[in-house]
Amino acid sequence: MSQYSSLNALFASNFLMIWFLLGWSLFWKGLALWKSARRGKNWWFIILLIVNTLGLLEILYLFVFSRDERKTIPKDKQIMEVKAEEKG
Repeated sequence: MSQYSSLNALFASNFLMIWFLLGWSLFWKGLALWKSARRGKNWWFIILLIVNTLGLLEILYLFVFSRDERKTIPKDKQIMEVKAEEKG
């Protein structure tokens, strides 16, 4: 019985911190799950859904692992392509 009373006291003394961590985790998890689903990354979706790291894995996924894989064309090549189209 003393375990439950000490656990209850822990939650009562850190009530705001628990709600803050819950909101923080829910925000990042929702954002990462949404992006992984839109990109069709099923394995990432499953991993992010199951593993709870208080937003750390989700932030890594969003800013490191899910970067756009599109390559940018240098400006000078874009200009050359436009000029070639104008001549043709």
